[in-house]
Amino acid sequence: MSLTDTQALVSVLAGLAILAGLAGVVLPGLPALPLCWGGVLVWAIFGGAGSGRWLVLAAATVVAAGGTVVKYAWPGRNLKRTGVPTSSLLAGGLLGLVGFFVVPVVGLVVGFVGGVWAAERLRLGDSRLAWPATKHAVAAAGLSMLVEFLAGLLVAAVWVLGLVLA
Repeated sequence: MSLTDTQALVSVLAGLAILAGLAGVVLPGLPALPLCWGGVLVWAIFGGAGSGRWLVLAAATVVAAGGTVVKYAWPGRNLKRTGVPTSSLLAGGLLGLVGFFVVPVVGLVVGFVGGVWAAERLRLGDSRLAWPATKHAVAAAGLSMLVEFLAGLLVAAVWVLGLVLA
């Protein structure tokens, strides 16, 4: 295998890792941003010579690290402000994970919403009070996924720019 064949193979594998990372935003068990960043890391290490690859990796690292911080901090701040406790989110996450395996894909959403609602119902003692907290938790989960997806897209864009310029 020649050097350009190896570089092409590494680039394809890096692209597949980035795509898997983007899919990991909605699929449990796939670490989205680490996969995207890992694809760029593999490309930078094994994709050939050139300092431009290290600059691309540095930019991807900043984006992935920043995205990870924002993914937790922004929705977490919103939930803290609305008074939704972490225990309700954990119940939603646990039932969402169970739901994913019982009813693939759809069960994740149904399980998360049902878990948060049940935990809030138990905590607050009233179904009518549980729904606003559930809506806030679902909005926070959606915001977290959006931030993670956008950060993954930015990592992908940085990598594509590096491919074009390298």
